[in-house]
Amino acid sequence: MELFRIILAIVELICCIALVLSVLFQSGSKQGLGAIGGASESFVSRTKVKDLDGKLRKITIVVSIVFILVCIALNILALAFGL
Repeated sequence: MELFRIILAIVELICCIALVLSVLFQSGSKQGLGAIGGASESFVSRTKVKDLDGKLRKITIVVSIVFILVCIALNILALAFGL
């Protein structure tokens, strides 16, 4: 049971890092990635940013659900087995 708890803790740490990075890589709602460097945006760059933001949004949702489920599982283990 201790090995399972360690594996869940490692998965939780990986999810935590992935969640932070996926949120940080998303662009703001009113600015594109070109606003950081001051570059002008064309239609092609705007669609690429939207595609990337869509993928990052999906990754954020999936990773956050996994993170929540792992947190719940670790809490259940701690309550049930006193780990």
